[in-house]
Amino acid sequence: NNQIEEIFPEELARLHRLETLNLQNNRLTSKGLPEEAFEHLENLNYLYLANNKLTVAPRFLPHTLISADFAANYLTKIYGLTFGQKPNLRSVYLHNNKLSDAGLPDNMFNGSNNVEILIMSSNFLKYVPKNLPPALYKLHLKNNKLEKIPKGAFSELTGLRELYLQNNYLTNEGMDNETFWKLSSLEYLDLSSNNLSQIPSGLPRNIVLLHLEKNAIKMIGRDVLTQIKNLEYLLLHNNKLKARGIHPLAFQGLKKLHTVHLYNNMLERIPGGLPRRVKTLMILHNQISEINRNDFATTYFLEELNLSYNKLKSPQIHREAFRKLRQLKSLDLSGNNLHTVPFGFPKNLQILKLKENEISVIPKGTLSGMTKLRELYLSNNKLKVNSIYSRAWRELSSLQSLDMAGNQLTSIPSGLPESLEYLYLQNNKITTVSESAFESTPNIKGIYLRFNKIAIGALKERIFQSLKHLQVLDIEGNLELSNTSKNKDDSEEEMEDEEVEEE
Repeated sequence: NNQIEEIFPEELARLHRLETLNLQNNRLTSKGLPEEAFEHLENLNYLYLANNKLTVAPRFLPHTLISADFAANYLTKIYGLTFGQKPNLRSVYLHNNKLSDAGLPDNMFNGSNNVEILIMSSNFLKYVPKNLPPALYKLHLKNNKLEKIPKGAFSELTGLRELYLQNNYLTNEGMDNETFWKLSSLEYLDLSSNNLSQIPSGLPRNIVLLHLEKNAIKMIGRDVLTQIKNLEYLLLHNNKLKARGIHPLAFQGLKKLHTVHLYNNMLERIPGGLPRRVKTLMILHNQISEINRNDFATTYFLEELNLSYNKLKSPQIHREAFRKLRQLKSLDLSGNNLHTVPFGFPKNLQILKLKENEISVIPKGTLSGMTKLRELYLSNNKLKVNSIYSRAWRELSSLQSLDMAGNQLTSIPSGLPESLEYLYLQNNKITTVSESAFESTPNIKGIYLRFNKIAIGALKERIFQSLKHLQVLDIEGNLELSNTSKNKDDSEEEMEDEEVEEE
């Protein structure tokens, strides 16, 4: 964090016991860093030169080096002894430079077999570098121009645990069945934002987290995933998958797979053969128009299901479709074409999202037995007070948050549950608030009535007086004066004026 532009070798030569040299965030150029600059630093372990203006790496660095950071320079060339012949070297940081394949020596780490961390992200590499050190456990090559992984590029990296290859130009033709197979310790593989049309074959069995999002994957074959026995997270969102392109046995035997992201694809229905032990399933932003009786018949462990922004209509959701989902805690059906609240929700649901539909009625029985529901989102629909069956809210004995903003309500819904803490009713057509509106909700903390048609002058303070836990009362954007206030006597007008000021 200075303005250093040049280093004089004789100044460093005296520091023969120096172990750490931190020159980050200066203005050093390659011209100002002579080749012999570090020649006499025989005990140097840590060298930090990130965020300078170097265009060429030093030709020689001390053989005692443990870590070297050259990130965020303008490097175009590395020499054979920059990082070679350093048996103690453990980590090298070269990200955010201008390195191309031609700027790397054939054997960049010759005699440096113990390097464990190599970060070369955000450069101009077209190929995975050759002769990578065999001790690597973390390799970052994201944000390059990789088109191909040469045969055998990873074959010696049996200890590699994390491999980052996202944001490149990799295709299936640029790799083969054995590209990843020897990576027996690999747990994290990120191939997102590439040009893959299918899942690469020969993926190793110990991968836990597999990023494949933002490609052009159209199919999942029968055998490309089944050998990855330790797979827990499978991220396939933003691809071109259709249900018929997913083999019904594609997930067979993946007993640890609990999180699957399939959103922003082209699924026209729920794929068959879903992982039996999946807990989180994200299928939002697809083209799904129906849910059949047995679509979720084997996913007993599902806890979170997101089906928002599809093309679902209420009659196309089978009322027994969710019957097996006894552990489901969160269900999102927002942004579909629902006109009524569907039947058959699992009784253990804690969060139900139905916002941004066309819902104009809550039929009798649709919410019955849902005693564990804590949050219900019904905003931006077409609900009126008389289109909600009586006692609908009473059955939701654990409900804490109810969002009905952006509907067509003209008054506060009656019979709200005692457990309710937050009530969102903004952007409705509410004109009056009766004195008994909140009698059933003594625990309420927040009431949001912004942008309705309430005459503020007609709001009585005693409506809210008994609400000991009330923290927020939002009534902005309503009518400032009551039309009936002209008929009241002077003393009442004065009292109401005081209430308006308090608000």
